[in-house]
Amino acid sequence: MTTATAPMIRRRGVMLVVSSPSGAGKTTLTRTLLERDHDVSLSISVTTRPARPGEIDGVHYHFITKDEFQGMITRGELLEHAHVYGHSYGTPRSAVEAALADGKDVLFDIDWQGAQQLRLAAEHDLVGIFILPPSLAELERRLRARAQDPEEVVQHRLAQVTNDVTHWAEYDYVLVNQDLETSMTALTAILIAERMKRRRNLGLAEFVEQFRRQPDLPS
Repeated sequence: MTTATAPMIRRRGVMLVVSSPSGAGKTTLTRTLLERDHDVSLSISVTTRPARPGEIDGVHYHFITKDEFQGMITRGELLEHAHVYGHSYGTPRSAVEAALADGKDVLFDIDWQGAQQLRLAAEHDLVGIFILPPSLAELERRLRARAQDPEEVVQHRLAQVTNDVTHWAEYDYVLVNQDLETSMTALTAILIAERMKRRRNLGLAEFVEQFRRQPDLPS
């Protein structure tokens, strides 16, 4: 018995934008998705902040100077850019557009400011997901458990939550990240459904046409 192979229908890629208050689990979710789904690639942002321990230029971020960043803005080379916690971040345009045209899905781990700009630049390609923590107490616990930031930064991030969460309604989906596996199940289901949307499957008309052609009948 042979197993039928699903037909390959040409499609346009999905821009999967995931945002959250700091500490809600966004980074863990996006890293897990990348590990499990090899059809998704991470959009690598440019930033003016210095690299943290363990970060690699060109893998986690492209680390550039303020002058280089401003030059990219002037030349229109960024799909979005924002100033967050004293540093600038932006998404290079060319790599994203090439991936989408090639049917590749691109994952964005960015804040609500960047998501707003991306939606203006590419609304029909974008799917926005906002991640919420189960409670403020749990959010604070996660921030302190990371042990990456000094106390003043932790306090600043907690204070920023009040503003960040007001943007939840700007997203297509909202997930409360109680635990990793439940959230991953939901995230994966969203991506599968968005990949199957008719408007993204550019080769559907060509595929369906074969069923309209009448075969030659024996005389």
